[in-house]
Amino acid sequence: MNNANADELFKLGKEVYLEAGNCAACHTLSDAGSNANVGPNLNEIRPDVQRIIMAVRNGIGVMPAMEGILSNKEIEAVAHYVSISAEQ
Repeated sequence: MNNANADELFKLGKEVYLEAGNCAACHTLSDAGSNANVGPNLNEIRPDVQRIIMAVRNGIGVMPAMEGILSNKEIEAVAHYVSISAEQ
């Protein structure tokens, strides 16, 4: 993936995190400016892409499954975004 595509995926992922996925309502992630404590602090657990995709698609604990709500592209984008920004 070239840098332009990676940047676009990152941008889309941040949009999904803040809007369609409503992730910011429950999770802390510094890059997104979210500071909620319902779900895990993503900066602390620093999940990898596959772990995020699995959690977003299937849900985990009180987190609802987003498969069928978000597109595959949106799920992959938010996983890309969170995995990179949680490391920072």
